[in-house]
Amino acid sequence: MASSLAAQLAQISANSRTSLNAKALKATHSKSLIWEPRVAASQTFAEIYALCHEGFEELCHLDPRYAPYGASLFSEQSQEADRTQMTADENTALDKRVDAFLHLVGGRLRLMPAIKAVEWLIRRFRIHEFNTASLLTTFLPYHTMPAFATLLSVLPAQIPPEYRFLDPYIRSLTCPPRAAIVQQATARPELLSIISQYTLKSCRAKQEYPGLVSFWGGVMAEAVNGMLDKMRSGRRNIQLENDHLLLQQIGPVLSEAMVLREVPGIQIASYMIVVILAAKGSLNDAALAAFMDQLAHGWTLDTYRTGLVCLCILAQHRSAKQVSSRVAKALIKVPDLASTLLDVGREHRVDKLANGLALAFIDRLSKKGDIRSLPAITSLLSANLLQEKQVKVVYKAMLLAAHKVGDEVDGDGRIRKEIGSSLVSLSQAGGDAGDAIRSAIEEVDFNIEELELKLGSAIRPRLTIEQPPEDVGEETGVETAEQRPNLDSTFQELSKLEPSTASCLSRQPGSLFNDLCTIFLSAAATESDQERFDATPALSRPTAPSNPFYLSFHLRIWCGPFPTLAKVAALERVKLRLKESDCADKDFQAIIPYAAVALSDPAKKVRRAAADLVVVLGSLFKTPSEQKRQLWASNDLYGKTGAPTALDRDAANALVHSVMIPCLEESVLHEGHVVAAIVGALESPRDSGKNAEKRQLSHGARLAILKFLCGHVTETPLLSVKLRLLRSLNQIRSISGTSRTDLLLPLLRWWAALSREEAAELAAQESLDVAVLDAALVDVVIANHAAGLEAFFQLINDSQSAQRPGLLQAVFGRIFKMWPSMKADTKFSTARSMFNLAQSATRSPEQSSAVAESIDFLRKVDLTTDVLLDFIDSLQDEVKLATETPAHKRRRASTTEQSRSVGLQSSSELKSALNKTTFVLELVQESNPENHPELLPSLFTTLSDLHHLSTLVGSELGYLQNLVLSSLLAMMPAYKNNKDLVIDASVGHGDILATCIQRSSSPTVINAALLLVASLARTAPDVVLQSVMPIFTFMGSSVLKQADDYSAHVVNQTIKEVIPPLIETFRKRGRNVVVSTKDLLSSFVTAYEHIPSHRKLDLFVSLVHNLGPEDFLFAVVAMFVDRYAATDNMISFTTQMMNAFSVEVQLQTLIKLLDLISDIFKPKPVLSNVLLGNDATGEPDGQKTAAKQMNLVPHLLANRRLKREITALAERDDMETGKIRDLYATLLESILTLASTVRTKKALYSRCGDALSNLLNLLSIAEFIKSVEALLDRPNVGLRQKVLRALELRVDSEGTTDPKSREALLAFLPQLTAVIRESDDMSYKHTAVVCVDKISEKYGKKDLDAVAAAAATIAGDHCLGQSSQNLRVMALLCLASLVDVLQDGIVPVLPVAIPKALAYLEQSVAGETPDMELHNAAYAFMTALAQHIPYMITGTYLDRLLACSNASAAAQLDDESNSNRSHCLQFLAKLVDPKALYNALNQNWASAAKSGFSAVTEYLDVLGNALDKHSKSTVAKNVPSLSAIFLNTMDLRRLVASGDVTAALSASELDDIEAKISEDALKMVYKLNDAAFRPIFSNLMEWAASGLPKADAAGRTLRLYVVYGFLDAFFGGLKSIVTSYASYALESAVKVLAAADLKDASERELWKRVLRTLGQCFAHDQDGFWQAPAHFGAVAPALVEQFLRAAAAAATADVAEALVPAVVELAAAADSQEHHKELNGALLKHLRSGQAAVRLAVVKCQQALTGRLGEEWLQALPEMLPYISELQDDDDEVVERENRRWIVEIEEKLGESLDSMLQ
Repeated sequence: MASSLAAQLAQISANSRTSLNAKALKATHSKSLIWEPRVAASQTFAEIYALCHEGFEELCHLDPRYAPYGASLFSEQSQEADRTQMTADENTALDKRVDAFLHLVGGRLRLMPAIKAVEWLIRRFRIHEFNTASLLTTFLPYHTMPAFATLLSVLPAQIPPEYRFLDPYIRSLTCPPRAAIVQQATARPELLSIISQYTLKSCRAKQEYPGLVSFWGGVMAEAVNGMLDKMRSGRRNIQLENDHLLLQQIGPVLSEAMVLREVPGIQIASYMIVVILAAKGSLNDAALAAFMDQLAHGWTLDTYRTGLVCLCILAQHRSAKQVSSRVAKALIKVPDLASTLLDVGREHRVDKLANGLALAFIDRLSKKGDIRSLPAITSLLSANLLQEKQVKVVYKAMLLAAHKVGDEVDGDGRIRKEIGSSLVSLSQAGGDAGDAIRSAIEEVDFNIEELELKLGSAIRPRLTIEQPPEDVGEETGVETAEQRPNLDSTFQELSKLEPSTASCLSRQPGSLFNDLCTIFLSAAATESDQERFDATPALSRPTAPSNPFYLSFHLRIWCGPFPTLAKVAALERVKLRLKESDCADKDFQAIIPYAAVALSDPAKKVRRAAADLVVVLGSLFKTPSEQKRQLWASNDLYGKTGAPTALDRDAANALVHSVMIPCLEESVLHEGHVVAAIVGALESPRDSGKNAEKRQLSHGARLAILKFLCGHVTETPLLSVKLRLLRSLNQIRSISGTSRTDLLLPLLRWWAALSREEAAELAAQESLDVAVLDAALVDVVIANHAAGLEAFFQLINDSQSAQRPGLLQAVFGRIFKMWPSMKADTKFSTARSMFNLAQSATRSPEQSSAVAESIDFLRKVDLTTDVLLDFIDSLQDEVKLATETPAHKRRRASTTEQSRSVGLQSSSELKSALNKTTFVLELVQESNPENHPELLPSLFTTLSDLHHLSTLVGSELGYLQNLVLSSLLAMMPAYKNNKDLVIDASVGHGDILATCIQRSSSPTVINAALLLVASLARTAPDVVLQSVMPIFTFMGSSVLKQADDYSAHVVNQTIKEVIPPLIETFRKRGRNVVVSTKDLLSSFVTAYEHIPSHRKLDLFVSLVHNLGPEDFLFAVVAMFVDRYAATDNMISFTTQMMNAFSVEVQLQTLIKLLDLISDIFKPKPVLSNVLLGNDATGEPDGQKTAAKQMNLVPHLLANRRLKREITALAERDDMETGKIRDLYATLLESILTLASTVRTKKALYSRCGDALSNLLNLLSIAEFIKSVEALLDRPNVGLRQKVLRALELRVDSEGTTDPKSREALLAFLPQLTAVIRESDDMSYKHTAVVCVDKISEKYGKKDLDAVAAAAATIAGDHCLGQSSQNLRVMALLCLASLVDVLQDGIVPVLPVAIPKALAYLEQSVAGETPDMELHNAAYAFMTALAQHIPYMITGTYLDRLLACSNASAAAQLDDESNSNRSHCLQFLAKLVDPKALYNALNQNWASAAKSGFSAVTEYLDVLGNALDKHSKSTVAKNVPSLSAIFLNTMDLRRLVASGDVTAALSASELDDIEAKISEDALKMVYKLNDAAFRPIFSNLMEWAASGLPKADAAGRTLRLYVVYGFLDAFFGGLKSIVTSYASYALESAVKVLAAADLKDASERELWKRVLRTLGQCFAHDQDGFWQAPAHFGAVAPALVEQFLRAAAAAATADVAEALVPAVVELAAAADSQEHHKELNGALLKHLRSGQAAVRLAVVKCQQALTGRLGEEWLQALPEMLPYISELQDDDDEVVERENRRWIVEIEEKLGESLDSMLQ
C-alpha cells in the first residue's frame, strides 16, 4: 500500500507545475527568449514588464488589433497574475486570450517588439508550459531562425506528443530542418492536423501572413505527397481504402481552404495540394467532381486563373463527361473564357475541361434557356481547344439542343434564333474546327439551312392584316407560336391587300415588305407555298416588267440577312419570272449588281441559284432586238432619290457575257471569285493571250461599268450590297482619269453624316459590323486625291465626328495605308495638317480621339526628311517665342535666373514649346534618323536651344536631350559611309556636346553624349577634339561611377573612338603625349575609387590600350600608386592591368617606371613633376614619392604570369626573344643604377634589392646569362660588378635540378675565371670569386675540370695571393667550397693553397686586432680539407694548424670564430691519421699549456674526440704517445705552481682541466685491455710517487693530487673491475696518510683525496680484495690512526667528512667478524683518548658503522658497553650528546633498551 501511494505521489509531483523547491523556482524564472538564464533569474516581474511592455506598445502602433490585449495580458495587473493560483475556468479563459494573441503576433515574430511581447507571456504566464502546443505552432513557420532554437531552450521536459520529434533538437539546441517537419507530418497526421487547424483559424480571423500560408502549403503538399507514396498498394481494394482514409484526413481542411475567398494565398496552396491528390491518388469521379465544385464555388478574381489551371488538371484525370452546373455557372462568369483557356492550354491540357464545359453550357441552354452560354460555346469550338471528336460531339449536342428548345424555354424565339445563327456561323467556320463541324453535319445528314429556316420562321412577327397601318409600328414584333395563324388563313388575308407599285429598294420600303417577308419565309420551305405566295396580288407579279415591286422584293430578300433557303427561293422566283416572254424586251441591267452580290454570298446554294439567274440574264441580253430596250425600273428603283447611270446595251452585254458568265463556275465554288473577276475586267489588261483579247473591255466600257456599279453602290439602301460591291470597286484606282473617289465620295460623305446611332441601326438591320463598313467606305479615297483628302480632314476636324470614333480610326487607317503611295508634296501637306492637328491646344475633349489618332499616325508613318526638317525648324520659332518676355515684363522681372525660370515655367507658351519639342524629337527618333542625316545641323541647333531652355525651366530636360543625342548618334554611320555628307567643324558641335555632358546629371544623357562624341571622333575628328579634355575630366565624376553594363560600354566606346585620334593629333603637333594627356589620365585615376569594382580592370585596360601601352602604361601605373599608394588592392589591380599586355610592353613599362623614379632625384625633375605632382623642392617629399613607386616595382616583377610568359618566349629563341633579352638587360641596368643613386636612402635601397631579387627570378639562369652578356662587355667596371652581383643573387635562388641552368652556369665559369685572372679591380675580382663559389657549390660536381681550373686560378697569385683582405677571405671561402666539390681533384692546388692559408691564419691572430674574417675563412678552408682530404693535413701542416689553434683560442675571439676553430679541430680529431695526430698533440702540449685555459680545453677536446673516434686497436697502437700525453697533462698543476708554465690558470680552471684529463684517460682505459693498461697504471703510480726528486715534496704532492683525482674517477667509473689495481696504490696511499701534514693546504687536500679514493675502492669491492689480511692489515691501522688527527683544529671537520666514510666502507668491504673485531677494538681504544675531538670523531664513526652494518657490527656490543657507559658521563657535552644518539641508534637496531646493560 505504501509503495502504491508513493508511486501516486511521484506521478503527481512529476505532472505538477508548482514547486516549493527554491532552486527549481529560480530555474523556471530564468527561462527567457531574450536574456541569458543568469540575467533572467535576477530580474523582477516589474523590470520584465517595463521592458516587454515597450515592445507591446510598438506592436500597437503597427497594428491597432493588438490594443485590446493591453487591458488583459499586458495590463498593469498582469504583473500580479499567477497561473498556479487561478481556477480552471480562469485558466481556460486565459488560454483562449493567449491563443488569440499568438495567432495575431505570429506574423511579426521577425520583429523584436513581438519577441518582447511573447517574452512577457513566457515569463509571467508560463505559456511555454501551459500553452506549449500553441506556442510551438506559432513559431514553427520560423523553424530556421535562431529564435526557434532559443524557444527550444525554454520548453519544459514534457512536450505535447505531436512535437516529440523535436526532442533531439531540444537537446542540441539546434533548429530542425524542414525535412524533419515534413517527415513527422507524413508519419503523424496529428501534427499536420494541428498545423492545418492553426492556419485555418488564423485565416478565418484574418490574422494570416504570407509566411504561414507558404509554410502550410509547402508542408501540406510534401506531406500529402509522402502519404500517397506511403499508402500506395497493388491491391485495388486496399488502395481505395487508403485513398478514402486520406480524403477523410485532409478533405475537410482542403474544402475549407478552397472557399476562404479573403485569403487568396491559401486557396492557391490548396489548389496545389488538390492537384497532387489528383495526379498521384486514385480518386474517383465523384471526389474529383466534389473538388471541382468546391474550387469553382470559392475562387475569386485573384485566384480564378490558378483555379482554372487546377480545374484543367482535375478534368484530365476525370472521365469525359460534362462538368457540374456549379462549375459551369462559375466558369460562364469568367471574362474571355476561351482566350484564357487558350493561354492555359500552352502549358496544360484543357481539352477535357473545355469539352465538359461546352456540354454543360449546351445543357443549360436547352433546359434553362441561358443564352449567356451560347457565345462561350461558340468561342470554345472556334478556339481550337477541343480535339476533333470532341468538336463533333459538342456540335451534335448543339444540333440536338436546337431541336429540343421549345416554347416553354424560348417563349419569344430569341434563343432559337441565336442558336440557329451560331450553328450557321460555326458551319461556315474555317480551320480544323470548321472541318470537324462540317464533317459532323455530313455524318448526321442534317440540313442546316432547313433548320435555320425553321428557327427563323418561328421568330418573325406574323402578318397583322387586321391591324391598321398606323398600328404596325407599335407592335412588339414578337408573338408566341399559339398566336400565329396557319399559312392558309394568312394567304386568304394576304389576297385582300392591294398591289403596290413602290420599289422595295427605296429608303423606306414600308411595312408591307416586312409583312410579305414574314410570309415568304414561311412559304419558302415548299414549292407549293411559294407558288401560292407568288400568286398573291400584293406582289404584282404579272406586272413585274413594268412594276419594280415584285423583283425588288426578291432582290432585297436574297441580299438581306435571311436564311439560305429563303435567298435561294427568291433567286428562283426572279429567274422564273425573267424567263417569261414579257421580259424579253426589257433591259434588266439593274439586276446585274444584285446578281453579283448573290454570287459572293457565303452559302453555296445561294451562289448556285445566282449563277442560274445570271445565265437567264445573259440570255436576255443575247436576244437580238432592233429597237432600243426599255430599262427596267430606270427611275423608281431606289425611290425618288435618283437613278444611277445606265449602261448602254454593249456595255451591259459585255458586263454579263464577258465578265460574269465566264466566272460562274468558279464563283459557285468560291464566294470571292466574282470580286476578282470584276476587278480583273475593270483593270487594265495585263496578259496578251487570245482569251484576254476576247474578254478585254474598251476604256469606255470599263468606265461605264465603273460608273454604273458606283452609282448602284451609292444609291442602294442595302449596306450589304454596298459592302460586297465595294470589295471589287475599292481595288480599282481609276479608269480614263476618273477615279473611284470621284464617283464614290458622295457615298462617304453620306455615311459620315450619319449619327452613331443611325449607322449602328442600319448595320444592325442587316447584321453587319459597323467597323467593317467604316473600313470599306473610307477605302473609296485614293492617294493623292485632293478632294478625298480634303474630305478626310473635314471629317476629322468636324466636331460631330467625335461621336463616331470607329469612323475616325478608319479614316486615319486609310490615310496611313495611302501614305506610301502619296507624292512628296502630298505627304508634306498631309504631315503638316496632322502635325497641326496633333499640336492643337483648343480641341474639345470630345475631339481628343482625333488628336490621339493624328499623333499615332505621325508615329507610325515613315516621315520624309523634308517633313522632319520642317517640324524641327518650327521648334526654333516656338522656343524663341516661349523664352522671350515682353518688354514691360522684362523691366519688372527679377534679375535672378531663378525667378525668371519660375516665371517662365508657369507660362503656357513654355509648356506648349516643351510639348511640341518633345513630340517632334520623338518623331525624329522613331523615324529611323539614320535615314535622315540631313537633320544633323538642325538637331545640334535644337540641342543648343534645349540647353538654353533647361536653364530657364530649371530642369535638365534630360529626356529631350537624350532624344536628340540618340538621333544624332544614329546618323553617324551615314556620315561615315557617305563621303558627300560633311559635318561643319566650325559650328561648335563639340562645345555643345561638352556642355551637355558637363551640365547633365542624367546617366542616360551623358552616355548618349559620350557615344556621340566617340562616333564624331571616328567620323569627323576635327569637330570634337578641341572639346575632348573637358569631357574626359567630367567623365571621372559622372559616368565612370555607374555600375550598369551599358555605361561601361559607353565609356569603352568613348575611349576607343576618341583617344586614338586625340593622341595622333598631339603627335602631329610634336608635343609630349604623356605630358599633354596628364589631365585626362588624372581624371580617370581620380575616378578609380568610384568606379564599380567589376568594371575597373576592363576600363583601364581599354584606356591604356587605346592610349598606347608602350607610352602610357607606366604613367597610369605611376599615377595610381602616387595617389593610392602601393596597398594590397592597388598591387593586385596594377598587376592584373599589366597582365593584360604583352611581355615586351610590361618590360618597357617597368623600365620607364624606373626612369620616372630616377627622374625624381635629378636636380631638375621634369616628367615626375608633371605625372606625380612632385612640385615640392624638399628631399623628403621626393623620397616619399619615390618610395611609393618603389614599393610597387618588386610586386610587379614577382608576377607569376609574367614569368611564365617570359619563359615561354625564351624557349622559342627567335628575334622576339632577343628583344626581350635586351629589355631585360636594360631593366637590370636601370635597377642597378637606381640602387646606386639611392644607396644612402635605406628604405629605397632595400626596395631596390627586393626588385632586383624578383627581377633575377624572372628569367631562367641560362636566359639571364644571355641577357647580361652585353652588360659584362661594358667598360664601366661598376656596372659589370653589379651584374655579377645580380648573377650571384640569381644563383642563390636557383634550384639544383634544372639541367639547363647547370649547363649555362658551368659554361660561364671560364668567363668568371678570366675575370679573376685579368681584372685589376679587387671588388670585381671579389664578386667573380663569389659567383664561382656559388656556381661550384651548386653545380661543380657536374664539371670537375672547369671547377679545378677555377680552383687553380683562385689559389694562385691572381686571387689568393693578392693583398686585398676581402679578396683573400673570399678566395679561402671559395676554396673551401671547391674542396667539397673537387675533393681529391683539388690536391694539385693544395701545395700552393695550404701554406698561404696557414700563413693567413697565423697572420689573422698575430696582430693586436685579430682579423676574424680572414681567420674564419682560413679555418673554413682547413675544415673542408680535414673533412674531405684529411690525409693532406699531416706533419708540419698539422703542427702549424694546432699551434694556430692554440693562438686563436688564446686570442679571445668572437663566438663565430671559436665555433669555426672548434669545428675544424673536431674534424682533425676524427679524420686525421691517429698516429700523426697523437704525435702532433704530444708535441703541441707545451704550446697549448702556454696558451691558457681555452687552448688546453680545446686540446683535451681534440684528444677526447680522437679517443672516441678511434678503435681499440688504434688506441693500443698509440699507447706510448697517449701515455706521454696523459703524463704531461697530469703534470700541468705542478708546472703551473712551479712557474714552468706561464699561463695564468686558476684553481677552478685547473680542476676543470684535470676533470677533463680524467675523462679522456678513462676513454683510453676503455679502449685498452688489462694487459695493456696495467703497465701504464704501474708506471703512472711510480711516476707519481717517485718521479720527482725527494726534495721536491710540494711537486710530488701536486702530482699525487692529480693522480689520485684520476684514481678517484678510475675506481668510481670502473668499480669492482679494477679493485685489484688498488694494490699498486696501497703503499702510496698509506704513506700519504701517515706523512700528511694537515696544516699544509696541499697536503690536506691530497689527504682528503686519498681517503675519498680509498672509500671508492672499498665501496666497489665485490671480490673480497680487502678481506685479504694482507690488504686489510695494511690499510686498517693506518685509517684508524687518522682519528688522532682530529685533535688538530684544522682537521676536525675533515675527519668527519673524509675519514669516517672511508672507515665505514672498509668495515663493509671487510665482511669478517675478525676484521670487525680488530677494527672495533682499535676504535674503542681511541674512545679513551684525552682529546675530546678524537672521542667525538670515533663516536660519530661508531654511529655510522652501527647505521650501516647494524646487528652485524653490534656483535661486539659487550666490548662496547663499558666505553658507552663511560661516555655517558664524558666531560664534553658534545661527546656526551653524540653518545646518547649512538645509544638510541643501537636500541633501534636491537629493538631493546640498553639501560639495563649500562647500569
